Amino acid sequence: MKLFLASGNAHKVVELQWLADAANLPIEMVSARVVGGMPEVAEDTGTFVGNARKKALALRGKLPADAWVLADDSGLCVDALDGSPGVESAYYAGPQGDSAANLAKLIAAMRGVPTEHRSAHFVCVLFIAGPGGAEHIFAGKCLGRLSEAPRGGAGFGYDPLFVPEGHAESFAELGDTVKSTLSHRARAWVGLAEWLRGMP
Repeated sequence: MKLFLASGNAHKVVELQWLADAANLPIEMVSARVVGGMPEVAEDTGTFVGNARKKALALRGKLPADAWVLADDSGLCVDALDGSPGVESAYYAGPQGDSAANLAKLIAAMRGVPTEHRSAHFVCVLFIAGPGGAEHIFAGKCLGRLSEAPRGGAGFGYDPLFVPEGHAESFAELGDTVKSTLSHRARAWVGLAEWLRGMP
């Protein structure tokens, strides 16, 4: 089965393919680039579910009627910042979607915040859309805290700053293999994988 991924983020294609392979599911994650790229989508719904749905339906409009599309909307919610950057995580530092600038802005926003107030969590919504108007939603969350400075060279986005609950290392230090068992995306994937196994 092919799942067209409604994202221009190459990291997400790799991570989701790894999850599918690890679950022994015969799924091929196909980048939106294969069909000319991801259409421009204004992620303006204010919710992870709403944004994921918009992305899924935008790409599905470019595909055959029998195609299945998977969209991911995820973000980092920081308690000391009233849940920001949240749904704006990819554009926290501006519309250019610059990961380094986003990370730098978060570091600056959290400067001086004591350890006990640095709690945060990642949220992921996986939205799958298919033939006949089929739509299914799967969500996952990963609790943790923010370190005072970025650490590690693996991962992407906010990974160098996020330390998952029960660990002393950041996602960027733990590496992709460990991250893919703990992450918000991995937890959302559990529900999706179970649904995929039950498909006729």
